[in-house]
Amino acid sequence: MRVVVQRVKSSQVSIAGEVVGKIGRGLNLLVGIASTDTEAELDWMVRKCLELRLFANEENGSGRWEKSVQEIGGELLVVSQFTLYGDCRKGRRPSFDRSAAPEVAKNLYDRFVDKLRQSGLRVQTGEFGAMMQVAIENDGPVTLLLEREAS
Repeated sequence: MRVVVQRVKSSQVSIAGEVVGKIGRGLNLLVGIASTDTEAELDWMVRKCLELRLFANEENGSGRWEKSVQEIGGELLVVSQFTLYGDCRKGRRPSFDRSAAPEVAKNLYDRFVDKLRQSGLRVQTGEFGAMMQVAIENDGPVTLLLEREAS
């Protein structure tokens, strides 16, 4: 499983010009599901996304990243992104052999979103499999790639 985590001031996803998900301060999560992913990868990734200290502690003015999205009461925008498993090492066209089949990926993606919602944070999403436009006001900018392979 791969997730691009972006700390944002705001983010939104649109389909055919209509906004379907929108958040304020929090994290934009672009989510790729591998064909080998299991519940263990979902659980690890949910915990990591919710607990990573990516926000400054404004109370002490240190500027250090000491707080998680949970601790600041932030929001999450989760967008499916099978292209995160595009392999461009050979030829000129990406191979998506490592991406999960759409029906498998949708099930795991939906479970990932459900697990994030259990945190009590506001979670918005795009639409799995749709052509989407994502507008991101990256804060910092802070962008990290998280990866968890099936063991």
